[in-house]
Amino acid sequence: MTAPLDGVKVVDLATLFAGPLAAAFLGDFGADVIKVEHPVKPDPSRGHGPARDGVGLWWKVLGRNKRTVTLNLSDPDGAALLRRLLADADVLVENFRPGTLERWGLGPAELHAVNPRLVIARISGFGQVGPYSRRPGFGTLAEAMSGFAAATGEPDGPPTLPPFGLADSVTALAAAYAVMLALRARDATGTGQVVDLAIIEPIMAMLGPQITWYDQLGYVQPRLGNRSNNNAPRNTYRCADGRWVAVSTSAQSIAERVLRLVGRPELVDEPWFATGSGRAAHADELDAAVSAWVAQRDRDEVVAAFEEAQAAVAPVYDVRDILADPQYAALGTVRTVPDEELGEVRMQNVPFRLTETPGEIRHAGRRHGQDTDAVLGALGVTDEELAALRERGVL
Repeated sequence: MTAPLDGVKVVDLATLFAGPLAAAFLGDFGADVIKVEHPVKPDPSRGHGPARDGVGLWWKVLGRNKRTVTLNLSDPDGAALLRRLLADADVLVENFRPGTLERWGLGPAELHAVNPRLVIARISGFGQVGPYSRRPGFGTLAEAMSGFAAATGEPDGPPTLPPFGLADSVTALAAAYAVMLALRARDATGTGQVVDLAIIEPIMAMLGPQITWYDQLGYVQPRLGNRSNNNAPRNTYRCADGRWVAVSTSAQSIAERVLRLVGRPELVDEPWFATGSGRAAHADELDAAVSAWVAQRDRDEVVAAFEEAQAAVAPVYDVRDILADPQYAALGTVRTVPDEELGEVRMQNVPFRLTETPGEIRHAGRRHGQDTDAVLGALGVTDEELAALRERGVL
């Protein structure tokens, strides 16, 4: 079966999370992704988080479906080899601070002179232009500047950051989407283009109509904890066995079913109950009704009762629950992937399914520079030249 991106060559120069994950998404659907790392300073994600027997586990996810090559791009010979590698490439993904590639003679003008069909995805904290463009930027800063942190957390608590790379992950999805649009445009025009993607922007796009609310009403989204200002009851509730469930009542019919289920049908007849905003204004009363009922029952009993009533509920899972859940098993959400270092490793599968050309994780992240000789050898670099380049620290 031919994958959608078979024949698409992607060169991944990026480090840490957003860029490498975007390249991984492309590799999941058949792109030949060549990961280029510095000979002595590999992608820092290889050392982030827990490791097993000295093998970084986060890298196994980010590096999936990629061949690994080492090149010192600040060396003229390394830059020349990259230009040769890009001569027939379709996509370049990079996240150097703006101006870095230009300093090495590898800016878009130089690269498009070599390959006018190249799509260049430039991912940075603040974009390629503007007063902050040269600042170092990370997902945490985007989570702060986008409005996410200000709207997250308890009303009387501090702005809250997520304990994982949320902004980077959202940026990765946006970058993969932007690359596909640029490739589609290239089909029509025959020429590539530059994708300028600032990490501060995609997460802001996911935050709903906050800017429009402020523009039209002067309204600033407050921190609401697990509540919503659009509907209620909407919260997490502690069960009798100490586990938790989440309840959502975005639809009026669901809200009515929940209140009848928990033994408070009289609230459904209140005039304010007829709208989401009206219910949100009475969240204390509605939360008290739901939490009192939930607190008397174990989690499985709560979930079963909600399902029978056709009301919306979900258990609050940690990773152990995810791996035991039959719905995730039916979807194939978690995949066991072969790996040369660890034997097998489980990770999240491709996040959606295509009926005719599904994506696939073929292998986990490979060793640093594992494919250097094969990739550069295919460009015509001889064994003697490879040895000399290694001696000089170019590889």
